[in-house]
Amino acid sequence: MRRSMRAGLLAAVLGLAGSEAKAANLLKDGSFEKPTVPVGGYTLFATGQKIGPWTVVGATGNVAPVSGTFTQNGFTFPARSGKQWLDLTGNSNTATGVSQTVATISGGLYDLTFYVGNVVNPGGIFGTTSTVKVFVDGVLLMTAVNTSGAHTTKQVWKKFSATVTANGATTTIAFLNGDPPNDTECGLDAVSMVPQVAAADESLEPALFEDLAK
Repeated sequence: MRRSMRAGLLAAVLGLAGSEAKAANLLKDGSFEKPTVPVGGYTLFATGQKIGPWTVVGATGNVAPVSGTFTQNGFTFPARSGKQWLDLTGNSNTATGVSQTVATISGGLYDLTFYVGNVVNPGGIFGTTSTVKVFVDGVLLMTAVNTSGAHTTKQVWKKFSATVTANGATTTIAFLNGDPPNDTECGLDAVSMVPQVAAADESLEPALFEDLAK
């Protein structure tokens, strides 16, 4: 009986650790599903406007949530997640982007992941690179460059990751277009920021596991 109770308690502890590990995404609408844009089209939002929980920031210009069925000049532009994605170039092709502020714990570590979409169109309007500059509280964290779209007419997504250290009770994450003015496509999708969670065997006393296992 005692052994059975200990086994049950051990399972409960491990279950709790597992549930904590599945932390929720702090960034809302990371796949830019709201508002819904016309099927096969897009909608422009200018600097200062809101796109759901996101705010358009950076240089005067615009960005555009885009339907995953959008096509142009023989290229297709599927979303990485959901039915929509965000084009950071809009139709202004400026250093414009989006930001969102989330609640954090000062000194806490967070895993930031996102995907950058690219098509390679030498001599064409879409350019050859997709460059996204990531800022945390106004400070450049990283520059993500995707050039994987060669030899295909379908937008190719590349995953990027970084660790964010919170400086206070809130943290602002911003993604800005880093492509040149003659490049009209820079995709962003599947954005996520979650707290780092230690593995169960590191966060719990080893002695506890040894005792429960007896």
